[in-house]
Amino acid sequence: MPTFMDVHTLGEGVSAADVAEAHKADIETQTAYDVDYKRYWVNNEGTKIFCLVDAPDADTAVKVHREAHGLVADEIYEVTEGS
Repeated sequence: MPTFMDVHTLGEGVSAADVAEAHKADIETQTAYDVDYKRYWVNNEGTKIFCLVDAPDADTAVKVHREAHGLVADEIYEVTEGS
């Protein structure tokens, strides 16, 4: 299954707790779409969020975000993990 990194660019800072709640909502929604939201990161300013997800395609990954909490990424890239 392809792996994607999505990027959310926020106008204002967001708290780590808010991002954790959104990630929890993704986890609760993802099974219906054969998606696995693995990890997320927030930059130090809280203005960017990065999500790592296995999904059949980018559109399906976006669909989970939209249904779970409505915070759709501004960009999404198919990625390959390295060491």
